[in-house]
Amino acid sequence: MSAESSAGETQRGGSGRSLGVSPGGGEDGAGLQASRLDGGGTPVAAAAMGGLGRADGGAPEARALAHQALPGLRGELPSVGSASSSLWELMGNTMVMTQFVRLTPDIQSKQGALWNRVPCYLRDWELQVHFKVHGQGKKNLNGDGFAIWYTKERMQPGPVFGSKDNFLGLGVFVDTYPNEEKQQERVFPYVSAMVNNGSFAYDHDRDGRPTELGGCTAMVRNLNHDTFLVIRYVKRRLTVLLDIDGKHEWRDCIDIPGVHLPRGYYFGVSSVTGDLSDNHDIISLKLYQLSVERTLEEEKRDKEVFLPVVENMKLPGMETPMESMSGLALFLIVFFSLVAIVFAIVIGIIVYNKWQEQSRKHFY
Repeated sequence: MSAESSAGETQRGGSGRSLGVSPGGGEDGAGLQASRLDGGGTPVAAAAMGGLGRADGGAPEARALAHQALPGLRGELPSVGSASSSLWELMGNTMVMTQFVRLTPDIQSKQGALWNRVPCYLRDWELQVHFKVHGQGKKNLNGDGFAIWYTKERMQPGPVFGSKDNFLGLGVFVDTYPNEEKQQERVFPYVSAMVNNGSFAYDHDRDGRPTELGGCTAMVRNLNHDTFLVIRYVKRRLTVLLDIDGKHEWRDCIDIPGVHLPRGYYFGVSSVTGDLSDNHDIISLKLYQLSVERTLEEEKRDKEVFLPVVENMKLPGMETPMESMSGLALFLIVFFSLVAIVFAIVIGIIVYNKWQEQSRKHFY
C-alpha cells in the first residue's frame, strides 16, 4: 500500500482525473506506483503503507518504501499458502495471485481478510481501492460483498463481512446481497459506511440500515472495466467516491461531516461468502497523506480523540435530546405549576379544618 504527501489531489495514469491508482512499472508488471501526476515532475513524497509513523517533530513521516506496495513486488507479499509478510497478514481463505489478492473465491462458506501490520498516524488521508467483484451467480444470487476497515482491532474474524462485530473505527461496506426482503428503497449492490465506538452491532437482517451514515447504489459486479473506490478523511469530513462506470469519472457516494476518528488504527479488507458466493479481488490499495491548511479556529476544534464518534448521529439506544423550550413556554409551565401548588395547599387547609371540627364534635 502506498502513501503520498501532496498539496493537491492525485491523478490516475495522468488522465487528468483527480484521484487514482495505476499499475506500476516493475518487470513482472506487479509493481505499483504512487506518484503525484500533476505535471510538476517528481512526486512530493512516495511511501508504502507500513512506513508511516511519527517523525521527530510529531508529524507523520513518509519514507520511500515503494517496494512495499500492494500487490507490490512478488517477494513482498506472502506466497500462496503462507499467512504473513513483513507488512501484511492474511487470514482465512485469502490467496495471493500474480496480479491481485483474492479475499474469497466463488465458493460457498468462505471468508478471508488482508490486514496491514503498521498503524496509521496520518491526520488527513485518502485510501484508494482498486477491486473486482465477479462470479457465476445471476442477479441477487451472489454474495455477500466485502468491507474496507480502519479499526483499532485487526485480524479478528467475525460475522461482519468476515471481520468482528462491535468494532472500534470505520467500516465501508460493498454489500452485494439484500438480506431485508421487504425493503424497496435500495438497489443492490450497495455501498454504505458505519462508524462504531464498540457499542453497536451491525444489523445483518436489515443490511446495516440502523447504523448507516450514508450510502449509494453501486453496480460493481461482472464488469469488463476497472472499478475503484476512494475513502477520503479530511478535516473530520468523511467522503466516499466511486469510479465504476468505465467513464474515468468520480461520482459522490457518501459525504458526512463531523466524523472523529482516532489515529493509530489499522487498515484492512475482508470478505465473506455464505450460501451464495462471488470472487472478491483486491487489485491495489493505496494510502495518500493529504496536506491541508487549517485556521486557528479549526486547529482548536480539531482535537485528538480516543474513541470514534460522529457529531449529531442518532443510533439505536440513543435517546433523542429534548428540544429547547421557548421563554414563554417555560414561563407558562412555572406559572401553572405554582397555581397548582397554591390550589393544593388551599384544599389541604380546608380539609384539615373540617377534620378538626369533626374531632371537636366527637369529643363533646
